[in-house]
Amino acid sequence: MQGMTSPLLPLLLLLSAAAPAASNDRDMRRATVQIHFVASNPDYSQPWQPGRQGGGTGSGVVIEGKRILTNGHVVANAAYLSVRKSGDIKKYPARVAFAGHDGETAVITVDDESFFEGTVAARFGGLPYQRDKVAVYGYPIGGSDLSVTEGIVSRVGVTHYSHSSRGLLAVQTDAAINPGNSGGPVFRDGKLVGIAFQHSAGAQNIGYVVPMPIIERFLKDIKDGRYDGIPDLGIWWQGAENDGLRKAVGLPIDNSGVLITKVAYGASAWDALKEGDALLSIDGVKIGQDGTIPFRDDERIDFSDLISRRQVGEKVDAVVVREGKERVVKIPMKPSADLVPGPRYDDKPSYFIAGGLVFMPLTDALINARGAGFRVRSLSADGMPVPERTEVVVISHVLAHDFNRGYHNWSMAPVTRVNGRLVGNLKDLVAAFDARSGGRHELECEHYSGYGENKGTRVVLDAEQAAKVMPAILARYGVPADRSEDLRTP
Repeated sequence: MQGMTSPLLPLLLLLSAAAPAASNDRDMRRATVQIHFVASNPDYSQPWQPGRQGGGTGSGVVIEGKRILTNGHVVANAAYLSVRKSGDIKKYPARVAFAGHDGETAVITVDDESFFEGTVAARFGGLPYQRDKVAVYGYPIGGSDLSVTEGIVSRVGVTHYSHSSRGLLAVQTDAAINPGNSGGPVFRDGKLVGIAFQHSAGAQNIGYVVPMPIIERFLKDIKDGRYDGIPDLGIWWQGAENDGLRKAVGLPIDNSGVLITKVAYGASAWDALKEGDALLSIDGVKIGQDGTIPFRDDERIDFSDLISRRQVGEKVDAVVVREGKERVVKIPMKPSADLVPGPRYDDKPSYFIAGGLVFMPLTDALINARGAGFRVRSLSADGMPVPERTEVVVISHVLAHDFNRGYHNWSMAPVTRVNGRLVGNLKDLVAAFDARSGGRHELECEHYSGYGENKGTRVVLDAEQAAKVMPAILARYGVPADRSEDLRTP
């Protein structure tokens, strides 16, 4: 009998080990859902019209509280959402509860609670290490059934998020992540360690995962019923490796500290940090001369991670060297402040029309839609808000009419003054038009060169005639109003 039982022992051990694995897989499948979306994306060439409609699919994961976690880009500009469980053919209408586009996170809900029957809320795990094995669940292109791919973690660090243009913590893996996987859960040992969100188009087997620290920060943010966003210091800095530079700014003879070169008006660092400060540490964590901080074992990551894990409204303590002396400053956490905003979603574009000239705030979306010369693009790349100018207003294009002849080819021209008033934002421009004195509107634009010709720097419009021709111009181009809803007086 002893000889008969010994061969059975490995089999019994195998069966006992396989049962939890099968159970984990079943739970992970029941936590994964497919999301169908129809989106209406803004038309920056004609901002008064409804956006172009398109659709697609993504993935999501059920979490505690009968909620579905997914990517921000899956629900961006969503006009209609529906979700489907694994193994089910029925689609249930859904809606966005919160979207954190800066961190590629969103929560959607389903009002029909019967949807959640048979689903399992994912159990949260931690931040994986290099060489950890992970499994990506979701619904990539090429089929309607649930797909599972496996791989290992190759890197953990601060990465560029293409949806928001923010640099945030991310997990890199060689597991296949394809269109349709977006928002789908990534598991390690049966626990959620992140959601898939992008892959590298220029390389093979490189996919990225929004990790749990970013997800948990988002879920904490929305507990009060609103989303405040991921804070940002709002500084430009340079490394301080050179000994001459370190001596000039009073840095100690070690490997710490970076030099602050610009501070954005309205950002977290405004009124706390100054140009020329050497930033040594944040909340007791020493910043290296290359802008990195210690992170688990022998890893290092960008020091911005210290800020992006915090909540708006919190404060951090920073040690700086200013005028040769060390001092501690408190920095209140605020959302990012940009002269030219990066990607924005779920909002209608702002515009104002006078005499057929269409004025809009300069954004990356507008630049991508209409194109722009080097000088205008440099405002997006290098510009920072200042008290006098918190956004750049441009003549986006001109609705051609006999009245505005001579300006028909003007496009993407930054406006600095209207009727003698500085233009710090679009509302300033509208107020300047409304408060004109005399019979003319006079506009000053930053000197720039357009596509092959010099466009000039000055626009002069007959104010009375501009008002008379506006109804005809609006009717000719199918424009319902001379300004967007956000600029109309209540």
